[in-house]
Amino acid sequence: MMTLEIKAIGDSVGVILPPEVLTLLRAKEGDRLHLTEMPEGILLSTQRPESTRQMQVAEQIMDEDCEVLRELAR
Repeated sequence: MMTLEIKAIGDSVGVILPPEVLTLLRAKEGDRLHLTEMPEGILLSTQRPESTRQMQVAEQIMDEDCEVLRELAR
């Protein structure tokens, strides 16, 4: 667990993300981060929530129909 501090930056406030957090997010300066409210808390991601959901559905289909997909790939 890591604690981040909210700091004044000009007329706004922000959170400085240390290098290890950027590495975990696979993010760099200038990238956009997406914040999604979840039942367990807040999800911070470099992927848009729609993309994440689409990938989860695709992975589920691949898991359920792996034999069919293997046959189609022949």
